[in-house]
Amino acid sequence: MSLQEIVGQLRDGMTIGIGGWGPRRKPMALIRAILNSDLKDLTIVAYGGADVGMLCAAGKVRKLVFAFVSLDFIPLEPYFRAARQSGNLEVMEIDEGMMLLGLRAAAWGCPFIPTKVGLGTDVIKFNPDIKVIDSPYDDKEWVAMPALKLDVALVHVNRADVRGVCQITAPDHHMDDWFVRAADKTFVTSEEIVEAEAFADPAQARLVFWERNYTTGVALVPGGAHPSSCSPDYGFDIPHFQEYNASAKEGGFAAYFDKYIKGSSEDEYQAKVGGLDAIRKLPQPVY
Repeated sequence: MSLQEIVGQLRDGMTIGIGGWGPRRKPMALIRAILNSDLKDLTIVAYGGADVGMLCAAGKVRKLVFAFVSLDFIPLEPYFRAARQSGNLEVMEIDEGMMLLGLRAAAWGCPFIPTKVGLGTDVIKFNPDIKVIDSPYDDKEWVAMPALKLDVALVHVNRADVRGVCQITAPDHHMDDWFVRAADKTFVTSEEIVEAEAFADPAQARLVFWERNYTTGVALVPGGAHPSSCSPDYGFDIPHFQEYNASAKEGGFAAYFDKYIKGSSEDEYQAKVGGLDAIRKLPQPVY
């Protein structure tokens, strides 16, 4: 599929899960395509980075379900921060583990999963939809983390084939497989499209984290995670993120959007940031 064909499958008011983690392996080409669309009133579920910030800044988000929204070396994503402080954004702010359990509950077809995580915290106080329940087996209380059912999951991968087999070769695939399993449909952007035989090697097959029948469509978009990283292919673009962060105080999102995204194809966007060769040379972060 093309990016435009994927966005054409999305509808106002959908609940959309976005894979990746902060500034890592975000499907940013799809985010840019959404920003250039008329989509609105979205519920976004994410371990957020610039994907969340941009969608909030563009007025696309009605509700946000999140555990954090960070660019790592820039601790708080600037446009998410502005949206959160404005008080106009409906939110479910939860622990990282609670979000994982919510995705698992949706994937397993369960209404909730019991957990100790969140007991005695303001997570419960400020999320009245999350209930505390009595155990049927002893006198303990448990948090009943509700299922986070997704209409659509959007993820970025290293390699895929035309059947929908997807491979993540990074050291950590984060929670992308649970986003996929929690969703009715999954659309994937990939750095590379390979022949199906590439996955016959057991060493390659073990890096496939969900069955191909969960993948609804795949788009070939090398460099499509920029400015986030796509390890081991490229790191995140620190100078670009610094410019993006500074734009929150120097012209606002409209200035950044007009410069890089408005009316631009993905190829045009990548040309503006130095081209695919420059993206692929971005160094891997060292911790």
